[in-house]
Amino acid sequence: MAQKITDANFQEMIDTGKPVVVDFWAEWCGPCRMIGPAIDELAEQYGEKIIIGKVNVDENEELPARFGIRGIPTLLFFKGGELIDRHVGATQKQDIEEKIRHLLL
Repeated sequence: MAQKITDANFQEMIDTGKPVVVDFWAEWCGPCRMIGPAIDELAEQYGEKIIIGKVNVDENEELPARFGIRGIPTLLFFKGGELIDRHVGATQKQDIEEKIRHLLL
């Protein structure tokens, strides 16, 4: 299961030294609900090597503004504390997994 990331704990997640994938989503977002199970499966699969978390944009205003999130779902990929990739919109599990593999190189 993906971890809950908030405005308050985001920096703590980034500072772990592990790569981080952040899924910006909302309960009312159909495409977000479509990719949600894949995000949770990948979190289980890669849980020891990477942090995969979700930010509810309705409950957290600072992070979406900070990263210019204008559409959801948006996935941000961090390595070494730096934003290295992003994907906007629904996508297939294998596409997300490919980006995760790049984070782990």
